Amino acid sequence: MALPPPDPQFVLRGTSAAVHTLHFSCGGPEPDIPLLFSGSENGFIHIWNLKTHRVDTALDGHGRKSVYCVETMGGKDRLLSQGRDQRICLWDLAEGRTSVTDSVFTEHVGFCRCSLLKVAQGRWLMAMAARSLEEVQILELPSKTSVCTLKPEVGAKLGMPMCLKLWQLSCGSQPMLLAGYEDGSVVLWNVSMGKALSQLICHQEPVMSLDFDSEKAKGISGSSEKVLSIWSLNEQQNLQVYKTYELVNAGISDITIRPDKKILATAGWDHRIRIFGWKKLKPLAVLDYHTATIHCVSFSDHSNPRQRLLAAGSKDQRISVWSIYAQT
Repeated sequence: MALPPPDPQFVLRGTSAAVHTLHFSCGGPEPDIPLLFSGSENGFIHIWNLKTHRVDTALDGHGRKSVYCVETMGGKDRLLSQGRDQRICLWDLAEGRTSVTDSVFTEHVGFCRCSLLKVAQGRWLMAMAARSLEEVQILELPSKTSVCTLKPEVGAKLGMPMCLKLWQLSCGSQPMLLAGYEDGSVVLWNVSMGKALSQLICHQEPVMSLDFDSEKAKGISGSSEKVLSIWSLNEQQNLQVYKTYELVNAGISDITIRPDKKILATAGWDHRIRIFGWKKLKPLAVLDYHTATIHCVSFSDHSNPRQRLLAAGSKDQRISVWSIYAQT
């Protein structure tokens, strides 16, 4: 018999608003305190101490507009956040500072989270939806130099970019971007050449979220429909449908593959987190705790597998934290 799904290991309360994004920073050596960053609809970024389960710091840099992306940049003292105020902020949190050191004005009105890729020590690429509706802009950070603007071919009618994922096979190889669009397409872009290599219609509705496993050259996407689409990249850099998985209830806000590539989690409009084996997309668990739409899911980067956690943020203003380490 299947084991009943677990309860959350603990629940974080106190954001006073819907939680739209989560990001762990737990990989540091002792006595480094494992942290969880959350971004809320009221414009605050909360930094949670995972030992005390309390907020260490609250950052306010987006004019009380919803924060929907938070990422650390090579350590927990450098932070990037993105909000509905059309700004991407860079923060310096060293020695207790809470200051925005730089920002990028995106001029984009959608909810498309930017994507970061470390390309060298202290150098990052950032992909973001641009002012012009169908375009994606690539900048280098921290210099904010424009690398390229990715424009669909004339008449392509992809609509707005909805989700972005920068990746490269290995350090030094060409950076690539996977972008999910309003028309249900996923497009693979070569960033250095600034051109689209392949396009695949994965969904009938806008692509809400995607993740990609560059080792297996395989990705997964979700939309407002009842379908998860799994697709792969062949050696000619062509995207092809690998398989689809029918969900019980429609609507996926977020998908993330655990860093060890063993399992993945989805954030459901039906208030549930679903866990799947990544190899065969075998359903492993349905985690049922929240009372409203789940907006985001994130796996921790603990170096010890037994300490690894999964966090989910919801419209119900709570963050549930789960331990689902499996030895298999």
